[in-house]
Amino acid sequence: MIPIVQVVVRDNNVDQALKALKKKMQREGVFREMKLRRSYEKPSEKRARESAEAVRRQRKLARKRKEREGF
Repeated sequence: MIPIVQVVVRDNNVDQALKALKKKMQREGVFREMKLRRSYEKPSEKRARESAEAVRRQRKLARKRKEREGF
């Protein structure tokens, strides 16, 4: 089930509501998902991309851990 993203428009301030909506969609990963679904991705390419993302996440986590420890 897709989570429903809602934004309340206060005082007819549509610009602020639109900004909040974009921020929520970015956080939920909607834009990234749309970009990925724009064209077909072969299963082998998907595996390679997901593997590379996992490596990137682990390296970032290790970097932050080192930084916290004072290296």
